[in-house]
Amino acid sequence: MNSSFRWKALAALGTLALTSSLFAGSPSAKREPKEAESAAVVHPSDADSMRVEGEKRFHANCGRCHATPEKFPPRMMGTVLRHMRVRATITEEDRRIILFYMTQ
Repeated sequence: MNSSFRWKALAALGTLALTSSLFAGSPSAKREPKEAESAAVVHPSDADSMRVEGEKRFHANCGRCHATPEKFPPRMMGTVLRHMRVRATITEEDRRIILFYMTQ
């Protein structure tokens, strides 16, 4: 019975990993213009206010279910936030600001 549970758990994890890898590369919404990408660069004077705003938005959106984790690499946190954007209906602006907060 214990062996059967392990196989079922491994199969479920494999299915989840395959499904998430399929959807990770597909565009889920139309892309914003190139100007928006360059706007992601934050000047040092704005960094503190972005962190404060990111912390507020983290607690408002994520803090309902999660404690503040340690900082993650940007790529990993981007993946987590992309997933949670759908699950928790986080806006794109909130996702971007929370990502800045979580990776600084």
